[in-house]
Amino acid sequence: MPEITTAERAGVGPDGRPRPTEDRIVVLDNAVVLLDGATSPTPRERDGGWHSAHLAAQLRSLDPDADLADQLADAIARLAAEHGLTPGDSPSSTVAVVRWTDDVVDALVLADSPVVVFGRTTEVVSDDRLRDLRGKVAEVTAWRNREGGFWVAEADPAAAHRAVRRSWPRDEVHTVLMATDGVSCGVDDYGLFADWRSVLEITSAKGPEAVLDAIREAEANDPERVRWHRPKVHDDQAFAVLRFTP
Repeated sequence: MPEITTAERAGVGPDGRPRPTEDRIVVLDNAVVLLDGATSPTPRERDGGWHSAHLAAQLRSLDPDADLADQLADAIARLAAEHGLTPGDSPSSTVAVVRWTDDVVDALVLADSPVVVFGRTTEVVSDDRLRDLRGKVAEVTAWRNREGGFWVAEADPAAAHRAVRRSWPRDEVHTVLMATDGVSCGVDDYGLFADWRSVLEITSAKGPEAVLDAIREAEANDPERVRWHRPKVHDDQAFAVLRFTP
């Protein structure tokens, strides 16, 4: 099993008030699962935090030999059946999964929670469909789980098979980073870090909390969200570092 360190921090709601995090990290014997529940624009009992928590519970065992997308599809279907969720009118979550065996490391990314793999090269496994859609349409949620839009874990199990997936021989991977967009924004939006290798260097020197600290400090210096336009001053943050021994 790789050495795994994590860092998590709750953000604030659209009203600026503190509230429980909607991000989740689940560490299993053979995998790490990371989810980011979508913040609801209006209060609802079953919000993104509810969805990410319940989907995380459905994903607490992953068969090392079964297809990852099939297993995610089954989890989405079970959750929808147990709670009567309706496609198009239900909370949702991003999903990132890294699973390993003695021979292979697999990654699955659905929506904007990237996985970064360091080995012979650096490979960013990202699902950019949501990012590409923003700025093109006014109502992004209307394009959820639709052709030409973006795909996310909600109530339609077919979305699982639209995930971005990669695999590597295990002996070619030495470190993997997993992040929700409250962390990846430090690279993709704010430019606080030159690239993901810079993030890796910080985690190696100071630990993953230092990455979260740098992002929060930058956001605190832009409280009116002028420099970086964003729906909340501080988003939830979830960050996992997996170090594979030779």
